[in-house]
Amino acid sequence: MGREVKLTRSGYERLVAELEQERARLQDATRILQELMESSDDYDDSGLEDAKREKARIEARIDSLTDTLSRAQIIEEEGTAVNVVSLGAIVRLKSKEGEQMEVQVVAPAEASVLERPMKISDESPLGRSLLGQKVGAKVLLETPKGKKEFKIESIQH
Repeated sequence: MGREVKLTRSGYERLVAELEQERARLQDATRILQELMESSDDYDDSGLEDAKREKARIEARIDSLTDTLSRAQIIEEEGTAVNVVSLGAIVRLKSKEGEQMEVQVVAPAEASVLERPMKISDESPLGRSLLGQKVGAKVLLETPKGKKEFKIESIQH
């Protein structure tokens, strides 16, 4: 058994939902594979091989999700008196140029730049630089256009 994975409640629920979707996809992939095996002739088995690979990919994702969820420890997102950035915290950042960004510091298993607020891993450079910081602290972020300084405007737990 590997080390525990810290997840927010919403992150845990999202992974559980994803696991359910993957299990449904596996049922479909298994049915399709069986149909292809029954109707396949020896001359054209490329569709059969693609179906086998897809089924294997889905099974691997299910195994990964199951493993992550079995090691999950849900962190409580309580409002703590100490207002420092910790796992689960939502942090609003502002640059000198007025650019604002809101991120939530999470475990790598639930990191996603597609969500709002953007969920960044506590193991990423930005995540590591934010952990333990207080409101008003300045953090340096490496961007494609070079380094940019952000000030922590607020922290929500």
